Amino acid sequence: MSAPRLLLGFDYGSKQIGVAVGQAITGQARELCVLKAQNGVPDWIQIEKLIQEWQPDAIVVGLPLNMDGTPSEMSARAEKFARRLNGRFNLPVFTHDERLTTYEAKGQRLAQGQRGGYRERPVDALAAALLLQGWLEQQPAHPL
Repeated sequence: MSAPRLLLGFDYGSKQIGVAVGQAITGQARELCVLKAQNGVPDWIQIEKLIQEWQPDAIVVGLPLNMDGTPSEMSARAEKFARRLNGRFNLPVFTHDERLTTYEAKGQRLAQGQRGGYRERPVDALAAALLLQGWLEQQPAHPL
């Protein structure tokens, strides 16, 4: 497989899943949307529509590890979500350590002067963009 060019990033959560899109060529990622989930179960039809619309070469799923780097209960669920994405859409799926991305996303929202609680302005899509950006930054440069 050649190096992925367009990627979707997912910040998996039990109630909401943040989605971002990123370009390997520019090394940039941006917020896309937030999907609802019911006890960790996403709306697979919405995810399929995103896959069809964006036609990504690969997917990156955030892995919520404990601060000491050990797996958490949520990281096991995120890995299961990653396996299901791979099985359903037959795309390469990578996981990326997402420690502190939600915290960083909340800090960025405050720094931008955006007020309102988490319910009015969820940070899941921004957290997805940050984790996808982190993954892109760790990839070796691929000549085109």
